[in-house]
Amino acid sequence: MSNRSTEASQAATVPKARTYEGGPASALVTDKGTTTIADGVVAKIAGLAAREVSGVYAMGGGTARALGSMRGMVGVEESVSQGVSVEVGERQAAIDLDLVAEYGTAIPELSGAVRKNVINGVERMCGLEVTEVNIRIDDVHLPEQDRERESGMTRERESGMARGGQQRTDTGQEPRVQ
Repeated sequence: MSNRSTEASQAATVPKARTYEGGPASALVTDKGTTTIADGVVAKIAGLAAREVSGVYAMGGGTARALGSMRGMVGVEESVSQGVSVEVGERQAAIDLDLVAEYGTAIPELSGAVRKNVINGVERMCGLEVTEVNIRIDDVHLPEQDRERESGMTRERESGMARGGQQRTDTGQEPRVQ
């Protein structure tokens, strides 16, 4: 009987945040020197960890995503730290994330999984205690959006082929081939 009550109390207990007295964070500040981790490093790790979670479609607010997609059109890679804001101290980090969830994903479960993965990644790789991970869901991605985008790209390609792949000049005339 006492065994059951012990199991029930353990199952109902919410895990506490890890503390690092004498742990990994203390390895960053020693009597031999200090290791400083830049905000951008933590932001990249957090961004990659968040993107690993199934149900995260994209990261960043509407404007950031629009700029990111425009950068993608000109051949520049999307920033892995897009949608991530961090504050890093000597031993701790606080992280804010802006996410787009895939339609049908349970947002509370998604937030919990993202939070857990980001905390584990940053604490493991950086040795910093993550004090908080604030998540803001900016949008929900609908499956129809992919189909609309694909059909728009197909129409653009077909119209380019119909013109022989040539671009029009500012005057609307076909460029001369010499």
